[in-house]
Amino acid sequence: MTVLGHPPSWSCQWLPFLILLLGTGREPGVEGVTHYKAGDPVILYVNKVGPYHNPQETYHYYQLPVCCPEKIRHKSLSLGEVLDGDRMAESLYEIRFRENVEKRILCHMQLSSAQVEHLRQAIEELYYFEFVVDDLPIRGFVGYMEESGFLPHSHKIGLWTHLDFHLEFHGDRIIFANVSVRDVKPHSLDGLRADEFLGLTHTYSVRWSETSVERRSDRRRGDDGGFFPRTLEIHWLSIINSMVLVFLLVGFVAVILMRVLRNDLARYNLDEETTSAGSGDDFDQGDNGWKIIHTDVFRFPPYRGLLCAVLGVGAQFLALGTGIIVMALLGMFNVHRHGAINSAAILLYALTCCISGYVSSHFYRQIGGERWVWNIILTTSLFSVPFFLTWSVVNSVHWANGSTQALPATTILLLLTVWLLVGFPLTVIGGIFGKNNASPFDAPCRTKNIAREIPPQPWYKSTLIHMTVGGFLPFSAISVELYYIFATVWGREQYTLYGILFFVFAILLSVGACISIALTYFQLSGEDYRWWWRSVLSVGSTGLFIFLYSVFYYARRSNMSGAVQTVEFFGYSLLTGYVFFLMLGTISFFSSLKFIRYIYVNLKMD
Repeated sequence: MTVLGHPPSWSCQWLPFLILLLGTGREPGVEGVTHYKAGDPVILYVNKVGPYHNPQETYHYYQLPVCCPEKIRHKSLSLGEVLDGDRMAESLYEIRFRENVEKRILCHMQLSSAQVEHLRQAIEELYYFEFVVDDLPIRGFVGYMEESGFLPHSHKIGLWTHLDFHLEFHGDRIIFANVSVRDVKPHSLDGLRADEFLGLTHTYSVRWSETSVERRSDRRRGDDGGFFPRTLEIHWLSIINSMVLVFLLVGFVAVILMRVLRNDLARYNLDEETTSAGSGDDFDQGDNGWKIIHTDVFRFPPYRGLLCAVLGVGAQFLALGTGIIVMALLGMFNVHRHGAINSAAILLYALTCCISGYVSSHFYRQIGGERWVWNIILTTSLFSVPFFLTWSVVNSVHWANGSTQALPATTILLLLTVWLLVGFPLTVIGGIFGKNNASPFDAPCRTKNIAREIPPQPWYKSTLIHMTVGGFLPFSAISVELYYIFATVWGREQYTLYGILFFVFAILLSVGACISIALTYFQLSGEDYRWWWRSVLSVGSTGLFIFLYSVFYYARRSNMSGAVQTVEFFGYSLLTGYVFFLMLGTISFFSSLKFIRYIYVNLKMD
């Protein structure tokens, strides 16, 4: 990993985007129409550079020894662009609409041996650059590296000192932009002595051509000579795998489990009718299975405040995840950039805080909780505190290495303001409404004062086995799709299959609910009534499997390396697993609660 120098100071650069909190801003590549006349200047912004295999390790373009203006003027960016690591600045390239340029000199440079070594390290790590023309990103490699032969071994490094810009227009609008070095010979950076300077002349050409395509979004995939891999196509293996699994599980629960339940209810109710004339004190005599624990199954669990906080935050992320996918289905995001999704996620997280407060406080009051203020504080801290600690470590590593992924102070203050003025107050308001609207917990069975002794359980009914089974089955339903999501977030793929993603998300929740009901039934059949936390942990452990998959992906499916990328990958992968634990734990708990209410309501008891 190459440590680059810190970028030039930009003290007032971020003030304009403070007013863009509720706006999306224009992401590069979005259909933001700009009209030009022949000869009008077209500004080319330089943006960032970084290792090709480390998507989240990016640096400002001017941190490299390249042609740079005396005074750097930065472009005002939206919140999504800042979160995506963009740091756009005006360049020395002079481009005019529909005016071709042939090998114009950009600048002359005299590089010291240290600067040449700086460029050599960047080229060896496959650094690419990103420019932006009229909100269209264009990318290319900084230099050229050639490895050949074993004996003798050849290692050649060259710098691209000439760039060919190809721009297509329709009428008075730019439709497409690209950069090429196809017919250019790289300038060798080999053989320079320590006290020697290297003279370079950077040049560029601009070629305009007219296209019949009227809109950028109408351009066919594969016609853009894309720098990154093509957009992912539909992967039927993932869909078929998930459908088969969900049908098997739903069939298991609906057919086998319901038949067992019907037999249990018929037997228990028949036994109750035959012994109805007997003493009520002998009610439990001769019984076994889940009926015998009817006086304990609704006994409130320990750490009820923490349980309610988990359920509240899990419900919030269920709403957040559904909202993001629905917004993507409606075409509200640009598929080529992640900045818009980041902005929407922050906004939706702040607005859905009322859900976490309501669900947590409502259920906490139902199960007899009295310290509702502490419950609200715990709810609002359950995700925000781990997220802040993780982000602090990741951001500090980025800052220490001069990466553009390190957020500026103004952005940090903005995000903190959003949480303090929107997220936290909505959590409190939701908690107040939840507390005031809560009715007493409606249990179909009375709970005795003295808890029943739980018989010894076989090893296959232990918490660890339930977590293994309950976590692996939902994970297997999304394992194939998970690869494509990782390849999008941590790689260079482009994900557009939001309909398939919504379908797989629904399958994940369905599988989680089904396996939770099955595991809860097996637990109750063993006369173990401690199902409250077990139901959360059993399916919530899917988050652990997702984190383990992230370790596998990093080691075997990616080429990521270096401290910056590694810290960010594992930090946010750990948070992702935690979020899935909260979401699926919530689905699992409420599915089990609904199931237990159903079976005990249909059980005849005095």
